Amino acid sequence: MLITQSAGKFLKRKNSINLGGKLIDFSEPVVMGIINVTPDSFYDGGKLTDENVLLSWVEKMVKEDVSFIDVGGISTRPGAKLVSTKTELDRLLPAVHAIRKNFPDIPLSVDTFRSWVAVRVIDEIGPIIVNDISGGTLDSKMFETIGKMNVPYVLTHIQGTPQNMQEEPFYEDVVKEISNWLSERVKKLTKCGVKDIIIDPGFGFGKNIQHNYDLLNRLDSFKVFQLPVMVGLSRKSMLWKWLGIKPEEALNGTTIANTMALLGGADILRVHDVKEAVEAIEILKALKSTVV
Repeated sequence: MLITQSAGKFLKRKNSINLGGKLIDFSEPVVMGIINVTPDSFYDGGKLTDENVLLSWVEKMVKEDVSFIDVGGISTRPGAKLVSTKTELDRLLPAVHAIRKNFPDIPLSVDTFRSWVAVRVIDEIGPIIVNDISGGTLDSKMFETIGKMNVPYVLTHIQGTPQNMQEEPFYEDVVKEISNWLSERVKKLTKCGVKDIIIDPGFGFGKNIQHNYDLLNRLDSFKVFQLPVMVGLSRKSMLWKWLGIKPEEALNGTTIANTMALLGGADILRVHDVKEAVEAIEILKALKSTVV
């Protein structure tokens, strides 16, 4: 077993989170749709900065049976420039207000590693999921803030920062080291009073292609946490670079990788393309229903 000291603390698998008094169930896998209101994200940068286009895209995702919308106001692609908190909020706040007004029932997540950004969004539109790609490493107040705000938190593993994370990342055993890192940070979150934690092994965040495929191949190792597992594989370079194509051409590869993640126990698929992810889940459900 990878985590001998802390595994015993997670006796019963957590199949739901509480978002503002509403229980969200993970007894079957669900889809989180990506909305980037940034000019420089690796796949959809600049496409969704117009409100009408943004709402049209969200409407499409809702019709395709998305379970969450994840909104990001700062690019975290490898080598991305760090923008100010003001710039991030100037991008985020109009987007989340527009989505909340037009789609009041869809649960929202905000992709940020800044506790102050999370506080501002929660103050203005109510409870959200905070999706932190840094696992609290880029803001020492994040865990404490999440505990005080009493909202769900996505704990993502990263080695380094978005600016340097792909500069020769190294692991002796990528799954073991990530598991131990997540274990320590789950303990810290729990001490801060955080009740609803989703873990994300962080595909592409301080991992090379070999690390990413090792993670995908051994994703079921993270079941030891008995917590919901989210994966973000959508159109990432581990797919398109390996296939010698462009991100725009990586939908088929994404669907294959998402299917492998589902077989490995993923509870949430974070994707740009909702329809295809939902179909992968439905096919897997049909396959499981035939097993005696």
